[in-house]
Amino acid sequence: MLIRWLLAAIHLLAFGFALASILRRTSALRRCNGPVVSPEILRTVFRADAIWGLSALALIVTGLTRAFGGVEKGAAYYLHEPLFLAKMGALILILLFEIPPMVALIKWRIELRKGGIPDFGRAMFFANLGVIQAWLLVVMVFAASGMARGIGLPSDAV
Repeated sequence: MLIRWLLAAIHLLAFGFALASILRRTSALRRCNGPVVSPEILRTVFRADAIWGLSALALIVTGLTRAFGGVEKGAAYYLHEPLFLAKMGALILILLFEIPPMVALIKWRIELRKGGIPDFGRAMFFANLGVIQAWLLVVMVFAASGMARGIGLPSDAV
């Protein structure tokens, strides 16, 4: 019982950290609007990106453990739950939308370590992806809260 509670709490907290860090990174990326960007803005981008990565990892690990680790209702339940499938679809989209900014931010870090100036030309595109990711994260929260209340299941399954 204690493990279920702790995993659920960490999972919920990770949603909050994920949303806050995505929005912070998005806001900072919007300020990367020139050939040279202040070190303070870049620190904000990189710090928010790191927190986003850690929170995503926490979401995935706790989610997989809860769904498929024998802690909660089990894989058979989740794989037939429409809202769980919607939640996983949103997660897959978030992860796909994360690939371009992740690759670019790695390149930015490398370029800065070499003493160069990164190409910030796609920063606004990455910020726009962040907005989409934030909305998809909200969809995940709605799906999760609906699942917890039996919404989406046939009435005889509840």
